Amino acid sequence: FSRRRRHTRLGRWSRGLGDVYKRQGQALLTQQQAISVTSHNIANVNTPGYSRQQLIMSTNTPLDSSIGPTGSGVSAESIERIYDSYLNAQISNESQGLGRWDAQKDAVKLVETIFNEANGSGLNEAMSKFWNAWQSLTTDPDGTTERQVLMTASRVLATTLNQLDTDLSQFQQGLDFVVQGTVADINRLAQELADLNAKIISSEAGSMSANDYRDQRELLLKDLSELIDIDSFEDASGAVSVSVANGWPLVTAGQYWQLSTETNVAGLEEVVWVDDEGNTTNINAEISSGKLRGLLEVRDTIITDYMTRLDTLTGTLMTDINLLHQAGFDLNGTGGEVFFIGTGTAADLEVNPNIVADLNLIAAAGDAATVPGDSRNAVDIANLQYELNMGGTQSYNDYYGAIVRDVGNEVLKSDAYYTHQSDMMVQLENQRESISGVSLDEEMINLIKFQNAYTAAAKLITTADEMMQTVLQLI
Repeated sequence: FSRRRRHTRLGRWSRGLGDVYKRQGQALLTQQQAISVTSHNIANVNTPGYSRQQLIMSTNTPLDSSIGPTGSGVSAESIERIYDSYLNAQISNESQGLGRWDAQKDAVKLVETIFNEANGSGLNEAMSKFWNAWQSLTTDPDGTTERQVLMTASRVLATTLNQLDTDLSQFQQGLDFVVQGTVADINRLAQELADLNAKIISSEAGSMSANDYRDQRELLLKDLSELIDIDSFEDASGAVSVSVANGWPLVTAGQYWQLSTETNVAGLEEVVWVDDEGNTTNINAEISSGKLRGLLEVRDTIITDYMTRLDTLTGTLMTDINLLHQAGFDLNGTGGEVFFIGTGTAADLEVNPNIVADLNLIAAAGDAATVPGDSRNAVDIANLQYELNMGGTQSYNDYYGAIVRDVGNEVLKSDAYYTHQSDMMVQLENQRESISGVSLDEEMINLIKFQNAYTAAAKLITTADEMMQTVLQLI
């Protein structure tokens, strides 16, 4: 009986030590996993869009014993991504505005260089020399030098208007290429998002978290929102659905749609959405933010407005000067011809080739009988510069000055909005970094903590092993 009791006690001691082995073995694995997660965080301290991860630990289910429930150690539940979904949604929303004003700011600054008056070769300078040349002609209406100076100034004025129109048109075409490139970038990001959706669904099918894939997806969503306005939501499977331009689907789970461009009547590319059958729907007007909106705003609205106003200035100037010039008389005593020819747009304004070939055809006189000393018609034309012929409220120079001023204001406005959006993004990114970013100091503390826990668990196993040897010696 005594031998059986001793064997019973030895068996109980052995089972107790076996439980110690089991608990501490699992503790070793858990602390090892925690060290691995810490190592992953440290490795990605400089990775854009990375969210800090942590191992979630929990106590195992207690075991029944003669003295009550006994703890059975620790286990690793999951690896959690430290992430604020609301904050990331704000970052995505603000990125749309940042993308728009960044693109618009850069574009309008280039427009400003087209209207640059600082180097003395702008339209304002050309108009001033043109009016001065007419004024000089009034002092010597039959002077060859004065007529030659007038012709040179007139041709420079026409050429300057031609060049402004050409520069604006070429810049529009350049923005067209950028629009097409941006659409291609959107399509690439849509495909990558669909691929990541598929990977996340597959990885999380077994209740695991695809943290790194999710970080990559958030970064892609941010990049996409900088290009075009988007709405996104995550479904029950973990996939993100994305729509653009007021609800047109772009990504759903592992499926994605394409955007494309089609040439309109003005020869410019407009953005269209392509369905599964290849049919297209124009969504140009529905794009409200992102880089694409900024490009379209400058190309279709701002530049078009400046070109229209230049055409208005050119057409009015051409009509007014031609009317007066035709009312005068040239050095031959003949009624004046039209001074400028063209369609009344800045693109094709030019001086009448007949007058270019024969300066005597400049009609400076107000009466055929008083030729050649009469300069009354030249005086009338020179005085046009002071008339409020632009809508009854502005002179030609004032009208053009308003265009230049509006260009400058557009630059200031775009800069201000961009600065505001940049400041907002800096604040949001800093807030995100404070929540999701990796702190090397914190990770080093965690590393020491998990390392000590690992060492202690290993020490307990060593102690249990020594105790087991003692029990075996008692048998």
